[in-house]
Amino acid sequence: WKVGRLLSQARELGIVRIEIIHPRARKLSLERELCERFSLADAVVVPSPTDGSSVADRVAEAAADYLRALRPVPGILGVSWGRTVDAVAEHLPQGWARGVDVVQINGGVSLNRRAGTAASSAVAIARSGGGQATLLPSPAILEHRKTRLAIEADRTVAGVLERAAGASAYLYSAGVADTSSVLVDSGYLSPDDIAQLVARGAVGDVVGRYIDADGNIVDHELDGRTVGVSLEQLRSATVAIAVISGEAKHAIARAVVASSLCSVFITDEATVRAVLDYPDSGTTIQERS
Repeated sequence: WKVGRLLSQARELGIVRIEIIHPRARKLSLERELCERFSLADAVVVPSPTDGSSVADRVAEAAADYLRALRPVPGILGVSWGRTVDAVAEHLPQGWARGVDVVQINGGVSLNRRAGTAASSAVAIARSGGGQATLLPSPAILEHRKTRLAIEADRTVAGVLERAAGASAYLYSAGVADTSSVLVDSGYLSPDDIAQLVARGAVGDVVGRYIDADGNIVDHELDGRTVGVSLEQLRSATVAIAVISGEAKHAIARAVVASSLCSVFITDEATVRAVLDYPDSGTTIQERS
């Protein structure tokens, strides 16, 4: 009886969480293969749904579960913004953690109203995790590099970027290189801009930075106008969680894991099979620093 009471108290305090996970709820063999092939610290592979439910929603729920179980609990969680991170935030219950502060890791002041508020994900995750949100008060992409340098030199923005650089863990997704991109919806890029990026070899973006199949920046001029953490900061992070799903994102998913942009990969079964079967570009898979 005493043990039961202690467990009950521990659960109420958030110290202990008891759950039953059905072994078929995850594709463990694919997770192992992913980790071994791409030197990942961890992977979560969600089975392809057969009940008509959304793959993206299932993967977002799996990412929320992973965050809840992550130990040690991150003191500062750096998050990007977009549809996937929004979905993860929606699946995090109130009290999923205690005292997790959240910092926005890339600019997100929308240029129009269609894409919603980029800051909402960071605020929601912090609120449900019992912490505070620190927002990056800057557009994602500026018109000139000198403008970006001036904004990043501002004491407030510099402080946020410094906090983002010191995050205990990162949570982000990746965007596709087509007109459905949230960066197009938000007014940062035009369809013509996307076409030019694709012509340069872009397969998608990570925190607003467009990369090719090998994880290299495809447009350094555009990258010089982009506000937020760098790709090298993600590569050097101890915990960098990438949440990517869906057929449209197979190419960018492969680029992310093959170029060591994440230490943890959360995705769906079909994406993993495509990533594992994806033709090699001829370059060696990058090691995480």
